[in-house]
Amino acid sequence: MAKATRKQALGRGLSALLKDPSNDISSVQDKNADKVIGSIVELDINTIEVNPFQPRTNFNEESLRELASSIKELGVVQPITVRKLGFNKYQLVSGERRYRASKLIGLETIPSYIRIANDQESLEMALVENIQRQDLDPIEIALSYQRLIDDINLTQEDMSVRVGKKRSTIANYLRLLKLDPIIQTGMRDGFISMGHGRAIISVEDQNTQLDIYEKVITKKLSVRETENLVRNYNLKKENTNNPNPQEELPNFIKNGIKEFSEYFGHKIDVKVSNNGKGKITIPFHSKEDFIRIKKLVERAK
Repeated sequence: MAKATRKQALGRGLSALLKDPSNDISSVQDKNADKVIGSIVELDINTIEVNPFQPRTNFNEESLRELASSIKELGVVQPITVRKLGFNKYQLVSGERRYRASKLIGLETIPSYIRIANDQESLEMALVENIQRQDLDPIEIALSYQRLIDDINLTQEDMSVRVGKKRSTIANYLRLLKLDPIIQTGMRDGFISMGHGRAIISVEDQNTQLDIYEKVITKKLSVRETENLVRNYNLKKENTNNPNPQEELPNFIKNGIKEFSEYFGHKIDVKVSNNGKGKITIPFHSKEDFIRIKKLVERAK
């Protein structure tokens, strides 16, 4: 107990230090920076603004009230992380649920870790930390990955290292963004799961996607039932487009397609003629995706 009281007193002391304009900290080289950065500091909650880079957009009100009740009884167990914007001015990097719940019960201060970061670093920190720690819905995670690609110029390999996920997992999330926006909204609202979305995404035509989505909702289809529905649709389409379908693929090719697809992060297409010759098609969706695949091929040499 004495140790906790001492830490709280230290936090209040550092908080007072930060309110002194003569000791303002704007970089890691400034005086007293080593005392503040990385320490737990009690900050005035009104000096903290929300992070515009926050990937989470949905906050369950009931869940917030439960968290607020817990904070009222036990305090903020895990400090939030902020970055310094200016004198006595901060911006959230992570911990927005704790921040919102604390404001809900009228807390005047909140324990915080202070970091010095520019906008790009703050964006990356917010996205990566939220992907790792928060219960984001699949579309929010996919949008976070896409922002790391667009705004930070991270490759899927880089993201794999930063967030500790397999590159194939990241690719699966990104593919969800090809779903019709109505289906994306349904996933965010919990009407369908990521498994349903992954099944539906194999249908390219968005009108057909919506037809399948409506059947999934109205008939309350499981993921397995949805996969079968999509498989039957694709077979019907293939037979319509190709009245003379090619012979069934040999087992050695069937067994290898999955490994190819996981390695390249895309569904690989293999066609074989009657004389045993064939071709492998590797799709790509952008310049960045093509460069990524090219690096994978070069690495395999």
